[in-house]
Amino acid sequence: MPEQTIATQEQSPYTPSAETLERYAAVLVDFALGGGSGVKPGEVVRIVAHECAKPLYAALNRAVWRAGAHALGHYLPDDLPGCNISRDFYALASEAQLDFFPEAYARGVIDQIDHQVTILADADMHALEDSDPARIMRASKAMKPMLDWRTQKENEGRFSWTLALYGTPAMAAEASLSQEEYWEQIIHACFLDQEDPIARWREVMSRTGEYIDRLNALPIERLQVRGEDADLTITLGERRRWAGGSGRNIPSFEIFTSPDWRGTEGWIRFNQPLYRYGNLVEGIELHFASGRVTKATATRNEPLLKEMIATENADKIGEYSLTDARFSRITKFMVETLYDENVGGPYGNTHIAVGKSYHDCYDGDPSTVSKERWAELGFNDSPVHTDIVSTTDRTVTARLRDGSERVIYADGRFQLD
Repeated sequence: MPEQTIATQEQSPYTPSAETLERYAAVLVDFALGGGSGVKPGEVVRIVAHECAKPLYAALNRAVWRAGAHALGHYLPDDLPGCNISRDFYALASEAQLDFFPEAYARGVIDQIDHQVTILADADMHALEDSDPARIMRASKAMKPMLDWRTQKENEGRFSWTLALYGTPAMAAEASLSQEEYWEQIIHACFLDQEDPIARWREVMSRTGEYIDRLNALPIERLQVRGEDADLTITLGERRRWAGGSGRNIPSFEIFTSPDWRGTEGWIRFNQPLYRYGNLVEGIELHFASGRVTKATATRNEPLLKEMIATENADKIGEYSLTDARFSRITKFMVETLYDENVGGPYGNTHIAVGKSYHDCYDGDPSTVSKERWAELGFNDSPVHTDIVSTTDRTVTARLRDGSERVIYADGRFQLD
């Protein structure tokens, strides 16, 4: 990993062309939201972004208004040296302040909005480096009811969301790329260099959909993940399906499922760094027994990893994902999970997430499933969902219900043709 650097306000930020930003906003509003169908007139779209992403924030507002919908802004100040609000909160907050949940406000927001687009952008990649990870996790846990309400509304088909990235000087410097190189990855990955990027995204959705259908047609009981850095068994569980290409992330080339957490055994190491809560964690290795993490190590920031795993149910798997190298247009490490979990390269990538499961991996109507039934099926529930990625060569073998085996992924590609 290259020496870490912090970009400062003195660096002049690179701003993409107006045409690029308008295309980007259109992809998010007219395609990604609504599960590929875009927003409708009269709907309410919450737009979450920091100051450093202001050009895209403005383009998103315009795209929402053009669609005849209503924009509800959640515009946040940047955390910078000398003005680091997030760090100050974790340093000064009392236990009561860490545990505070603005119930009436949060309930009103969830009731009001039909969609949410969140722009990931960091003005300082190390803003929380000296903050106590236990206090960060505690405040995150306090907000879980809002996440639960949002999930329930999504399960009922009344809410959609998407994530996207806005490149900043700090993020480019952290990735050892120039700002132009960093934005080249964003533009290329999101098809913003195409005259009709939405048409290209529909092509991607169609291609990944073919592989999703083939996976869902296989009566898979367990997955065996093997490689020089993995010897892991994952049990899919009852009523599971594979998913992907829903517009929830832009870009997204992955195909994933949420397994029965109780059937995870073995160990796995990750060659990609993890950025979490303003910190860098490297050299992560996890060992599982009876579905729980029994050992978690890292060569850098291990205390943060252990604190994260100690969060409620964050010691259980919530997702297993595969990205085919033929689909992804991402070629660089971007210091942001949204991109790094979709990276292509010679072997694509495989990754797991510890924490919350995805209810859209249930083979049925998720709105009819009770909290108790989710637990019976082994869908994990947690206030966190943390993706950890590896780009090394791995072979994934499916053990089918009749006892036979079939390789479904090898050499960075699905083996389903």
